Amino acid sequence: MAAGVLARAFDSDLWWSFKRSPVTVVSAIVALVCILGAVLAPWIAPHNPFDLASLNLGDAFKPPAWAEEGELLYPLGSDDQGRDVLSAIMYGARVSLLVGVAAVLFSTFVGVAIGLLAGYVGGTLDSLLMRIADIQLTFPSILIALLVDGVVRAALPREVHDQIALFVVIFAIGISAWPQFARTVRGSTLVERNKEYVLAARVIGISQIRIMLTHVLPNVVGPVLVIATLNLGFAILAEATLSFLGVGVPPTQPSLGTLIRIGNDFLFSGEWWITIFPGLALIAMVLSVNLLGDWLRDALNPRLR
Repeated sequence: MAAGVLARAFDSDLWWSFKRSPVTVVSAIVALVCILGAVLAPWIAPHNPFDLASLNLGDAFKPPAWAEEGELLYPLGSDDQGRDVLSAIMYGARVSLLVGVAAVLFSTFVGVAIGLLAGYVGGTLDSLLMRIADIQLTFPSILIALLVDGVVRAALPREVHDQIALFVVIFAIGISAWPQFARTVRGSTLVERNKEYVLAARVIGISQIRIMLTHVLPNVVGPVLVIATLNLGFAILAEATLSFLGVGVPPTQPSLGTLIRIGNDFLFSGEWWITIFPGLALIAMVLSVNLLGDWLRDALNPRLR
């Protein structure tokens, strides 16, 4: 059965479109390397950069291995605390990917639920929900994330800030992106709700909730996959921005944005590798995901086939 599924996948139009695009293939390879490096960091990273017992301040500010004073022990150099930059990038990418994926899943769930409800019910509820979405779309997403993060931190005791910081960042980024999903799903639902199969389901007495979940929803989630892929890059970048500004994840769980912020303090003193390499890793991750999202959008568009 698995062999049959793979055979159909490799014989599909999507696979044909994928292998015909060199940019997409390279983007997929880069994204896969970034994901595997982050997921497998505890096993393949040269060091554990957050194990305080293993840090040696005498190894601080080591340049990359190919530089004159570099060491093979630190391929991309070390930071101000003697942490291996390569290992820090791999561990930091874990946090960035976790926040990005979780935020996209949260915004997808909220946006699909609101869009499906607004499009199927219509009327006053539709107008109210879409006006809320319109108002939110007038503000930059990063500004909304900063506002939500600030409000939550101000409402909760300072003692619990570090404990819930990861969840606050996920919520702040996720809640800022739901209108895109909601508007897309709402438009598709407005078309689907008047089709014959929905009318037939109503005639035979199927409940409205069941019609929405089992009949309409499977037919409107196609574009959601494309939006989710494109928003993953935005979520990773938003998390990096928040961490760079000092309002993201705590220092005990540094992400790529935190590493860039730390390295920025030493950029003009000659230790350029502390911020440049995390920045390049962030660019590679976001750019590869965005290029894959662009390809998926075009590949699933029947007008471009």
